Amino acid sequence: MYNWIDALADLQNQGEPCVLVTIIEELGSTPRNAGSKMVVSARQMFDTIGGGHLEYKAMQIAREMLASGRQDTHLERFSLGASLGQCCGGATVLLFEPMGQVQAQIAVFGAGHVGRALVPLLASLPCRVRWIDSREEEFPKQIPHGVRKIVAEEPVDEIDDLPAGSYCIVMTHNHQLDLELTAAILKRNDFTWFGLIGSKTKRAKFEHRLRDRGFDASVVQRMRCPMGISEVKGKLPVEIAISIAGEIIATYNANFGQHTASAEPIAKLLPVSRRSQAATLKASN
Repeated sequence: MYNWIDALADLQNQGEPCVLVTIIEELGSTPRNAGSKMVVSARQMFDTIGGGHLEYKAMQIAREMLASGRQDTHLERFSLGASLGQCCGGATVLLFEPMGQVQAQIAVFGAGHVGRALVPLLASLPCRVRWIDSREEEFPKQIPHGVRKIVAEEPVDEIDDLPAGSYCIVMTHNHQLDLELTAAILKRNDFTWFGLIGSKTKRAKFEHRLRDRGFDASVVQRMRCPMGISEVKGKLPVEIAISIAGEIIATYNANFGQHTASAEPIAKLLPVSRRSQAATLKASN
């Protein structure tokens, strides 16, 4: 049998959320002893806490927790009698522990200087990252844990495989590739957040070209370019990376638990800086 500890390790490496179910107390006759565990994912179960209707009810509870995005632990007591379809006659208490819940699925297109500064920051957050570039040599030798490196001859093809609600970051070495990635992301239009590296001038050029391709202005407005927290003015790769990561954190904190993409302007999700507060007070006097 594929035991729970191997299943848990594999699911966490794959970035797939699951619930660890443990018998923490046994009273009287029970199908398995305290300490027995099983792992429940959205599609599979691994190991066993004794089978029967008890296990079926535990699976239902675990999958309800996964579906709702619930992250707190949960205790539940079961009497193993006729009402549960069990004949043991004892009672058991189960502990449900959500494992591997991630707050954002992120796709980073580009392994240049800013990408190499940004991805380790994202990997340290409760996120799963796909790091995509056509140039194998641009990736560092050590890829951070929780990051999937994808060397793709045609990076645009990878957009079809992204989960709905993804966070998309485009920062490649080629403006035309940036444009094609942007068009493909906006065509899907099921992302939570999409940022394109570049200036206001680049944004204006892209908006013009996207309009020529028939994109609606309301869709194009969902693109963040320039992206990142505007108060961070530095131009070093790590400064730009911190700015972008900060905006992503603000967005997923505001949207976590929602299963629909948000088109709310990012400015509404970010704290008002002291500088902008001061400017507002000055204007009102």
